[in-house]
Amino acid sequence: MKQKQILLVLLIIGTAFWGISYSVTKLAVGNYSPSTFLFYRFLMAVVVLTIIFWKYVRETTFESIKTGAILAVPMFLGIHLQTVGLKYTDASQCSFIAGLCVIIIPLIKLTVYKTNIPLKIWIAAITALCGLFVIAVKEEFTINLGDLYTIAGAFAFAVYLISVEKHAAVKNLLTSIVPMFAICAMLTFFLALTDQNSDWFPKDNTFWLGVVYCALFSTAYMYTISNISQRYLSAERVAVIYLFEPIFGAIAAFFILGENLSVRLLLGGSLIFAATIISEVNFKRKQSINV
Repeated sequence: MKQKQILLVLLIIGTAFWGISYSVTKLAVGNYSPSTFLFYRFLMAVVVLTIIFWKYVRETTFESIKTGAILAVPMFLGIHLQTVGLKYTDASQCSFIAGLCVIIIPLIKLTVYKTNIPLKIWIAAITALCGLFVIAVKEEFTINLGDLYTIAGAFAFAVYLISVEKHAAVKNLLTSIVPMFAICAMLTFFLALTDQNSDWFPKDNTFWLGVVYCALFSTAYMYTISNISQRYLSAERVAVIYLFEPIFGAIAAFFILGENLSVRLLLGGSLIFAATIISEVNFKRKQSINV
């Protein structure tokens, strides 16, 4: 397999980890503070990645720390906002709405960076947006508080993916991964200090199992693969691949949380899956040359 194809497979595996993490996080956080949960999640990711990437940690420079800080802010906002959103909405719905970044990315690139976006990406983005509309907007054309948090998180993730693409094109981001998560850990620590509901030592095993799962799989693994992949794949393409996440999220929510797979969820999920296919299809036909 070519390197890009391997990275695509690894990304899709990561989206499964992410999709499952919505249900795991909802169970783990419960009535606890999301900030405390995220602090432990990021802290464990830092410890694990420091061991795995010790070679790159030793090469840490001020420039790599600076890059890590630039990437950490939007990633922290995205994860925090969507974790809070899980307290107010279903895990399956939250995972689907998170896919909104697939259309936010080309919009930001067009308006801020004046970057031309391929037509098929726009078609895929609009198709995905229709799917998200079917899922999120209720009969009264209203959305709940959890949906709003998740949408705000999607904007932050879009900024994060664009930033990763920008920096990955000119430098190796492996030296910035540990600083990035370390800064996220510090941000969530300070946020948790201001939260009166923070419980630093929960006795619930589900909380700690959630921390371990999210730290290892949906944080350390997924964001490392994502950062490496964006040296070869555009932010738009990565965002569309991320749309596998809500498919896994809905399935996990059904089996883990007992959430219903409603007709709206299935229809919207089908549109999002179609958007994934559209983004990957090569519409250009090879023209044969007659001699």
